[in-house]
Amino acid sequence: MLPLIIEPAELQEALDTGADLLIIDICSDENYARHHIPGAVHVSPAELVSGVQPAVGKLPELSRLEGLFSRLGYGGKEHIVVYDDEGGGWAGRFIWTLDVLGHSQASCLNGGLIAWADDGLPLTWEIPEILPTNVDLTINRDVIAEKEDVLQSLNDENTQIWDARSPQEWAGTKVVAARGGHIPGAINLDWLELMDRHRAMRLREDVGELVAERGFRRDAKIITHCQTHHRSGLTYLVGKMLGLNIRAYHGSWSEWGNDPDTPIDNPAA
Repeated sequence: MLPLIIEPAELQEALDTGADLLIIDICSDENYARHHIPGAVHVSPAELVSGVQPAVGKLPELSRLEGLFSRLGYGGKEHIVVYDDEGGGWAGRFIWTLDVLGHSQASCLNGGLIAWADDGLPLTWEIPEILPTNVDLTINRDVIAEKEDVLQSLNDENTQIWDARSPQEWAGTKVVAARGGHIPGAINLDWLELMDRHRAMRLREDVGELVAERGFRRDAKIITHCQTHHRSGLTYLVGKMLGLNIRAYHGSWSEWGNDPDTPIDNPAA
């Protein structure tokens, strides 16, 4: 069994031993066309989101997910390894999507394509031929938080909100919705703080200590979000890695901040 967070050398060893892996590349379309891990199948980030305004980052309809996983040749029993080229946001979003679909055999490549290339491991431009499969998926709502769930949690001392956006968005000095600010009581830990730029965008080795220092409790129920549940893909992944009871508010601030009736705290107001 491969770990949730896998190092490039570990993945190369698994490939060398012929492990039954489905490797998912969720880099930019341009990067995939230029170079990718041999055998990797590409997923464009837009395929993971609904694209419907205002909450464009919500989970797509089940039929769209079934079409995507059919194209990937998904069988349901393979171990999936996912990577991106930006420090783990989209890869974490894909891990969350797998959890939504009840697929637990999955790993995220630490540092993604950047770490893989930095380690001098093989890259190719060749696109693998994949036979589509018949896919019948179901939704596990245990890892999904809706707006109503967040509203109900505001007076629950056992629930914590992890806002993965920038400090400027949290404070309301940068506004990218109808309203700025943050969900009342939300703790801001920017997704960028989780990455180590001196180690090819791998997770910080002290990421567990960082999360605890910011006040997240192991006994709490944690709901994470950003603007569109892209950046919070990484915070969800880190929470899962740390064994936290975490789920993702997929409507995120694009839903909350554009709803005139949701409560907000706006320090800049």
